[in-house]
Amino acid sequence: MALDRIELLLEKYFEAETTIAEERELKAYFSSENVAPLLEQYKPIFGYATQAKQEQYTATIPLQSKKRITVVWLSVAASVVVLLSVSLFTYNHYNQPKPQDLGSINDPEVAFRETQKALAMISEHVNKGIGSMSYLNEYEQSKDKVFK
Repeated sequence: MALDRIELLLEKYFEAETTIAEERELKAYFSSENVAPLLEQYKPIFGYATQAKQEQYTATIPLQSKKRITVVWLSVAASVVVLLSVSLFTYNHYNQPKPQDLGSINDPEVAFRETQKALAMISEHVNKGIGSMSYLNEYEQSKDKVFK
């Protein structure tokens, strides 16, 4: 192969303008034994791919470690706890006694008395709230006197 052709391809390669065929040509040239001493410095760039293809991982991979077994058992235990929690909640929710009908009274006189009691209690609390509003009214009047 002509040295000037390889130099031209190298320039194109470093400017990212080569085609795949030209890169194969460069790889073939630099993987051969007759590389010009001037271009010897570029040999590792193109020889790396062939060297990487030949590398193999030879260490053994353990199938399961103690840590993995522990993680598996912890996930199983967590699943059991979640399942028990959901089942207990569902059991307690659906097996509670049904509330009685507490909102209806059949006798109209009893219903009238109970309604009067409830309204009296509400009225008492409303009156208590209105009484405390008078303090606010006095405060507003004294504030107006001071800041005018």
